[in-house]
Amino acid sequence: MKTALVTGADRGLGHGLTENLLENGWRVFAGRYMSEWRELDELAERFPDTLTIVALDVASAESVGAARDAVAAEAQSLDMLINNAGVATRTNPLTIRENPDYDEMHRLYDVNTLGPLRTVEAFLPLLDRGSLKRLCFVSSEAGSVAASQRNSWFAYCMSKAALNMAIKNLFNDLRPQGYTFRVYHPGWVRSYMGGLKNDNADLEPREAAGYAIPFFTSSRDDEDRLVLIDYRGREWPW
Repeated sequence: MKTALVTGADRGLGHGLTENLLENGWRVFAGRYMSEWRELDELAERFPDTLTIVALDVASAESVGAARDAVAAEAQSLDMLINNAGVATRTNPLTIRENPDYDEMHRLYDVNTLGPLRTVEAFLPLLDRGSLKRLCFVSSEAGSVAASQRNSWFAYCMSKAALNMAIKNLFNDLRPQGYTFRVYHPGWVRSYMGGLKNDNADLEPREAAGYAIPFFTSSRDDEDRLVLIDYRGREWPW
C-alpha cells in the first residue's frame, strides 16, 4: 500500500485530495491546521485503518517537525507528498496606489512559499525511503510571470511565483536522486483560501481533486522536464 501526506487537508481541495486517495487504496496522513473543523474526523470514521490525522501548520518549523515525528512513528517511509496548504487574502485586489498590506504579503509568503519548502525538508528522510519519491505542489496560474495580466494581487501572485522558483531549485537537486515532480494549477476551486467558501468559483473540491489525483499519481514520459499543468491538462508558461 502506497503512503501519502497531504498538507492543508482540513477542507477544500486538500480534503478532496485526501478523500480521493483513500478511495483509491492509499494510506494517507492528513495535515490538519484547524482542530475545530470536523470534516477530517468524519472521513476518519469511514477509513479508520488508512487515514491518520496529524496536526500541521506549515508556517511553523516546530509544527512541521512534530508532524514528521508523528508520521515516522507510524510509517517507515512516504511515497508521495502533496503540498496543498495555501492561503489567499482579501487585500489581494489592492494596487500600488492603495496602500498594499505588506504584513499580509509576509504571511502569504510564509505559508504559500516557505511552507512547502519546510515540509519537503522535514519529510525528505521518509520520502528517501519511499518507492515513488513523488513531490506534488499545488501552485497557480497566478504564479506565471509570462501569463500575468493583473495589476495588483501582489501577495498571492508573488508567493506562487516564488514557490515555482523553489520547486525548480528542488527539481535541480532532487531529480537526479530519483525524485519526480508534479506542479499543478487546480483551476478556480470553491475553497476557503480567503477564509470563507468561494461559491462563485468553477469547481467543487471533490471535482477538482478528481482532476488532480490522476496527474499526481501517474507516470510521465518525460520526468526530466518540469512543467506547470492545469486541471484541463494544459501547460502554463513559467
